[in-house]
Amino acid sequence: MLRRKRRWYTSVEKSEMWDRWQQGESLNAIARAFETSHSAITKNFARFGGFRPPGRQRSRLALTLSQREEISRGLAVGLSLRTIARQLDRAPSTISREINRNGGLKRYRANQADEAAWDRAHRPKPCKLVGNLQLQRIIASKLQCHWSPDQIAGWLKQAHAGNERLQVSHETIYRSLFIQARGVLKRELLQHLRTRRVMRYPQKTSLKGKGLGHITDAVSIRERPASVEDRAVPGHWEGDLICGSSNSFIATLVERQTRYVMLAKVSGKDTESVINALIKQAKKLPGELYQSLTWDRGSEMADHQRFTLDTDIQVYFCDPQSPWQRGSNENTNRLLRQYLPKGTNWSLHSQAKLNAIARQLNERPRKTLGYETPAERFNACVASTG
Repeated sequence: MLRRKRRWYTSVEKSEMWDRWQQGESLNAIARAFETSHSAITKNFARFGGFRPPGRQRSRLALTLSQREEISRGLAVGLSLRTIARQLDRAPSTISREINRNGGLKRYRANQADEAAWDRAHRPKPCKLVGNLQLQRIIASKLQCHWSPDQIAGWLKQAHAGNERLQVSHETIYRSLFIQARGVLKRELLQHLRTRRVMRYPQKTSLKGKGLGHITDAVSIRERPASVEDRAVPGHWEGDLICGSSNSFIATLVERQTRYVMLAKVSGKDTESVINALIKQAKKLPGELYQSLTWDRGSEMADHQRFTLDTDIQVYFCDPQSPWQRGSNENTNRLLRQYLPKGTNWSLHSQAKLNAIARQLNERPRKTLGYETPAERFNACVASTG
């Protein structure tokens, strides 16, 4: 059996690969462009965890090739090391070390010495987490609680404001997870990330659109009061119906000001089932904290008028194909995929299980809240209404 000959890529080719990757091209497309396999391209990116390695630069303090040529010429004509050092405005010890580590007085060659120095300089910068076992343990425990690296970094900055040793950026956490050569965070912790990916993927713009449903007497989001739009007061929610396998459905609700999440188990996608579940969920809250609901134009809200009559909650509808108008809810739906993956049967989860998932989300610090938790913000609103 003939084995495919291993291909070595030039620095120019590697740079083009990373350019294509960062521009959002798929791994298959990049593999076709370089006439190689998908697995070969994947290995190239996975080696660096999906992060583009920084370009290498010579230190301004290092000897240059021209200076090494001066050393070689000086040795050839018998100049002393001190004389060569004086001509290059360098310390004699620098010249001595340069010659000793590159063949000695008789075998020193400028080009070989320059290439050897470039190779020796190729060593990774130590990660901030290396040797900091306390910080490693803190990060690992928060990841196991399904906190995102961004949430962990923000919380550390607040919880340990006077101790830089216990602070770290979210990028460092991601790199330590994705680039296992660093050896500071175990690979098993990747399963606690929301996406469960094994390397960083470039951010792409989603082209997914929502289907249109005809809603009778729908009140447009454009008629929603300004106080709702700017999140000035609590009590205004965004909602959506998400689907699992085997015709399983969950209604997700997010309060706009506090980002507090509620989940409701729904028996079917028909409007009667959805409206019944929403009415039941609405009656768990005081009226001051549930004044409006913004939804997309899915047919499950066709009976929205019954919901409003039973709860005195006004329903507003987004424009067609405009999911960003429910940005808080869309973001929450993405977070939920960590607990409720696509393609799984959600009907196996009880309402108590959904409440536990919502509680975990509400107890995670959020960057948009200054790394407070939605539960803290929402409980403050409850206390003020009481």
